Amino acid sequence: MRLAALLLSALAFPLAAAELQVASLHPLIADLTRQVGGERVEVIDLIGRNGDPHHFEPAPADLEKAAKAKLYLASGMGLESYLPSLREIIADKAPIVEIGKDLPSIEGECDHDHEGHDHAHEHEIDPHWWHSIDLFRRATTIMAETLSKADPAGAETYAKNAAAYRAKLDELERWTRKEIARIPRDKRHLATAHAAFGYFCKDHGFDAIPVQGLNREQMPSPKKLAALIAELKEHEAGAIFPEKESNPKVLQALTKDTGIKLGQALYADGSGVESYEAMIRHNVSTIVDGLAP
Repeated sequence: MRLAALLLSALAFPLAAAELQVASLHPLIADLTRQVGGERVEVIDLIGRNGDPHHFEPAPADLEKAAKAKLYLASGMGLESYLPSLREIIADKAPIVEIGKDLPSIEGECDHDHEGHDHAHEHEIDPHWWHSIDLFRRATTIMAETLSKADPAGAETYAKNAAAYRAKLDELERWTRKEIARIPRDKRHLATAHAAFGYFCKDHGFDAIPVQGLNREQMPSPKKLAALIAELKEHEAGAIFPEKESNPKVLQALTKDTGIKLGQALYADGSGVESYEAMIRHNVSTIVDGLAP
């Protein structure tokens, strides 16, 4: 009888549909949207959990999936070089908001498939801002404001969800600092595949040594390789960390030439992880395992 009553009540009160449909262009932005939007927001994750934010460009089928989206959310800071052409395509159907656009940035560079040409080009700023928990916390506030603008009736819900998620990030930051304290200051040299961890290094007092520099698919020149080996030896780097999305061959060759151990792979761009928190916990634990005495 109880089951029948439950079924009847479920039919009488169907689950409310999401009030707002949003298209996300970055896996970590999709996670942040879910954290702040809760049940009011349906997230159309155009890139998917395993997509590569560096080489993704929405196809017509993606745009079809997002036909009812009231908002497109990008990471910003120049990461998505296709945004001007996307703006032309969707015109005034939905605004594109770059969540990281006004966050404090650091200088850097990166590789993209830019306007159909797969080559490295410089940014004035490093677009990998999500490796700073502080910046992700600020982005939580920006997300709440962005969703509230698109759905004013949900403003209170978004503010409440954002406050709860910021508290979660506070806890994550405390855990991160406690873990990193196990690595002596003079051992904080972070050798990674490409230049993706600048914000992490800035927050936690590491020297960043991006082995493949701009382009994570290319081998450095013999001259550059020799200079890198000298730098790694001079700093007595404890480990070289590959990235989940990169070809590890270059790093394997370097570990043979230097005798430095190859660490476990890090997540650089949020691809292939359950959530932002899972990425941070994995990366911090991996770096501590590789570099702490």
